[in-house]
Amino acid sequence: MKRKQTTVDFFLGASGPNGFQGYFAQLAQQPSMRMYLIKAGPGCGKSSLMKRIGQTMQAQEYLHCSSDPDSLDGIVFHHPPMAMVDATAPHTLEPDYPGSSQQVVDLHHTLDNEYLSQHRPQVEALFAQNQLEQKQATEYLSCACKLLAASRKLILPLIDQSKLYTYLRRLAFHTLGRTSTGKEPVEQIRLLSAVTPKGHLCYYHTIPALSQRQIVFHDETGAVAGCILAQLRKAALELGYSIISCPCPLDPERLEHLFIPQLGLAFLTSNSWHPMHFDGQKNIHCQRFLTQPATLYKKKIRLHRKLSLQLVEQASMAQRKAKQTHDLLEEFYRTAADFKQVDDLGDALIDTMKAYAKQHK
Repeated sequence: MKRKQTTVDFFLGASGPNGFQGYFAQLAQQPSMRMYLIKAGPGCGKSSLMKRIGQTMQAQEYLHCSSDPDSLDGIVFHHPPMAMVDATAPHTLEPDYPGSSQQVVDLHHTLDNEYLSQHRPQVEALFAQNQLEQKQATEYLSCACKLLAASRKLILPLIDQSKLYTYLRRLAFHTLGRTSTGKEPVEQIRLLSAVTPKGHLCYYHTIPALSQRQIVFHDETGAVAGCILAQLRKAALELGYSIISCPCPLDPERLEHLFIPQLGLAFLTSNSWHPMHFDGQKNIHCQRFLTQPATLYKKKIRLHRKLSLQLVEQASMAQRKAKQTHDLLEEFYRTAADFKQVDDLGDALIDTMKAYAKQHK
């Protein structure tokens, strides 16, 4: 995995055990962030608009839609902090400070409402069908998550807390140091992977784009790695490092990966869901922190993994059906949309954002 690039790809939300879990509000709350919230129906050009602006102004981050990874949910600029996101369902976002730090970009005026009204039965039926198929995906994911959680529960009592704590102190000292940076830390939340219509997708190429060093925790269940990453996150923030935390999309309370861009450092979890293989990576096998070998539960863990994989595949299949339904829905809205107006609005937005960037260098 030697691919290197200047931009990075993430998800900002994904389907999980409780439905869609997004981190759009957290992005809006980042210090000095200027937000552009796009409001429109499906197929009205939101993603194309963001791709165009991102390419024209050289966005640093591309935030992909987990329901269609070829489509965008957002773009992010770092200097100055600006972001443009799809602020419609399921990641609805309303401005807290309209005009001050957040601007609504409404595309509804570009629609031929009379045309859509004429096709109301078909449009409403497709919306309902899409919601049903997304709900089916969530139900499969919920079952898969329970199985994976059961595997973690088998391992948690086996963790040698004293040994783990001693290791964590040493690791934090060698990687983070003990001297505060004196800066106010900022935590960004992103998802490196997600269950999508294309299956379980992980943006591996983002890792070397953000880090020169990778410390990889090999942990099939994530039980030990989750404990380690939680403590490293806490230590990094206490020392004033700005971080990128990547929760597990199937268990949002548990961290899977942690980036500290200031240090060029990434702490990663590696398992059969997202194996990590980078030149020069430091490997930590989490079995060493157990009081008894995990082989005691090998058959159960293997069964849980096999069944959860089948359930995730079913969830992905349901998402593919939902995307097909969404594509049919988009045909109505593409027919109703005046893309000349969308393009004109895009031109105006580029001018506005360039002027803002110039004023806040």
